[in-house]
Amino acid sequence: MSRPRIVIVGAGFAGYRTARTLSRLTRHQADITLLNPTDYFLYLPLLPQVAAGILEPRRVTVSLSGSLPRVRLVLGEAHGIDLDAHTVRYTGPEGGEGTLPFDRLVLAAGSVNKLLPIPGVAEHAHGFRGLPEALYLRDHVTRQVELAAAARDREECAARCTFVVVGAGYTGTEVAAHGAMYTDAQVRRHPMRTGMRPRWMLLDVAPRVLPEMDERLSVTADRVLRQRGVDVRMGTSVKEATHDGVVLTDGTTVGTRTLVWCVGVRPDPLVESLGLPMESGRLLVDPHLQVPGRPELFACGDVAAVPDLTRPGEFTPMTAQHAWRHGRVCAQNVAASLGIGVRRPYRHRDLGFVVDLGGAKAAANPLGLPMSGPAAGAVTRGYHLAAMPGNRVRVAADWVLDAVLPRQAVQLGLVRSWSVPLESASPEVARVPGRPEQRDGDAVPAGGPAGAPGGDTPDQRPDPPGGEPAKQQPGGEAAKNQPGGESAKQQSGGEPAKNQSGGEPARNQPGGEPAKPQPGGEPAKNQPGGEPAKNQSQAPRATGKPRPPGKSGRPGKARKPTRAAGASRSAGPGADPGPEPPENQPAPGPDIAPGPVKRTDGRTAEGDS
Repeated sequence: MSRPRIVIVGAGFAGYRTARTLSRLTRHQADITLLNPTDYFLYLPLLPQVAAGILEPRRVTVSLSGSLPRVRLVLGEAHGIDLDAHTVRYTGPEGGEGTLPFDRLVLAAGSVNKLLPIPGVAEHAHGFRGLPEALYLRDHVTRQVELAAAARDREECAARCTFVVVGAGYTGTEVAAHGAMYTDAQVRRHPMRTGMRPRWMLLDVAPRVLPEMDERLSVTADRVLRQRGVDVRMGTSVKEATHDGVVLTDGTTVGTRTLVWCVGVRPDPLVESLGLPMESGRLLVDPHLQVPGRPELFACGDVAAVPDLTRPGEFTPMTAQHAWRHGRVCAQNVAASLGIGVRRPYRHRDLGFVVDLGGAKAAANPLGLPMSGPAAGAVTRGYHLAAMPGNRVRVAADWVLDAVLPRQAVQLGLVRSWSVPLESASPEVARVPGRPEQRDGDAVPAGGPAGAPGGDTPDQRPDPPGGEPAKQQPGGEAAKNQPGGESAKQQSGGEPAKNQSGGEPARNQPGGEPAKPQPGGEPAKNQPGGEPAKNQSQAPRATGKPRPPGKSGRPGKARKPTRAAGASRSAGPGADPGPEPPENQPAPGPDIAPGPVKRTDGRTAEGDS
């Protein structure tokens, strides 16, 4: 008799804990498959420290294959679920599609950035939900301070060293607190010629900082932020975002090149395709985390509306604390449905919250006891070390090094602004040329699909990836802002896109003046290796004709769209994803590889820089 098949969708706090607990409970009595876009679990509470240069990116990640014995990892994003056929359809990281059969299904897909219909926000703001967004923000803030220090114009300097964070919840408060410390340290070592200093603003329509937490935590956090010079404005938000700054709801115009969107999250749209009862975008489940009428279907974490048995009539909030404990109870109940153990309802009281404000400052209320100052800082870091499922020694070592050594304020240039659009349905995965991203059916705010905020070059911000503008959606296609699509009409610093063949290798190099024998790259004298142009292997010239459908930068590979929020979560027709970077991509700086790489076998290398 074959073993039962358990499929878990998502490896966030709930999905990871479910997989780990099930692996221990079943012990080879079931086949467990974990479907996730990345091969790591991300410890989100420490993400602001990555953006501030305290922790290295891998410190806040835990390998799934290395920490989940007896669990099979499948990389991909679910884009369709057939409950009657007991199958999950998914799209892999390279565009291939697959199907996973199941006897028990656990939905733990998590959440994505919550968008509001504010003009310009989708084009000029970035979220803070994934590792790529934290890496981009770290590079972007460093770049803006360096450009502001070199600026002669006082107005430009002020705009570049002004950083606006919208949302004074848990994430936004920590981003502003750590960001202010990071930029102040940069300016102390390299003062600006104009004598100006970085300015951080924290906005929220709520009456106080951390409105969902204890008021004593709010008072502590507000006091620390103001002591560090953060401009805290409650009852105020963004009315409109533009290329040069933001217009606030009180009528004030603030010049800035940085807009960080931390207003909250919404459940992953995957659950909407099931056609089952919902509550505020979350799938309704019983206290045992099982969907009524569907004994094979369980849900936990941010996508599940779990009844709060300690507060009748309410549901547990979308917090990491609840998601982590959902996963344990969900695993026990899935195992019980297979005859292993007994079922139990989810019941949990909050143990308190901790907010890391950088340095020795924090706000915490463990077990309801309010704390502040160094004592709260010690409790906060101790809690994070205890809660992390791995990398504890490495995290502690980075904290010690940060206390005795200055931070390295350098740009790595690994994540470009168009790689982390605000409207991304998968904030944990950076967008790359040639891979479709936007899921058909996702809600797009009135401002249009996400583009790229400024700061990548002194005078120009890159436009979002995509092709011809569709209605008032910059860079949009019918398939909602997928990379590729129809060629952009004008590439910044290069030939018109009509002369570029989207399917040729090495066409996805960002920016650059294409050399005649090598479309899409820098002149050969700037190529690594220093070969003259006449000795370069000749790439076929562009014909100006559109690529056949299904072609991509990799020969023989057909790109297929990824998740959609409808019954089939694949992107609609009309977009031909290709490897080109977005239109108006700025010319590469010293952190970007300029053009295709010379190979020893005489062929042009594939892939992006």
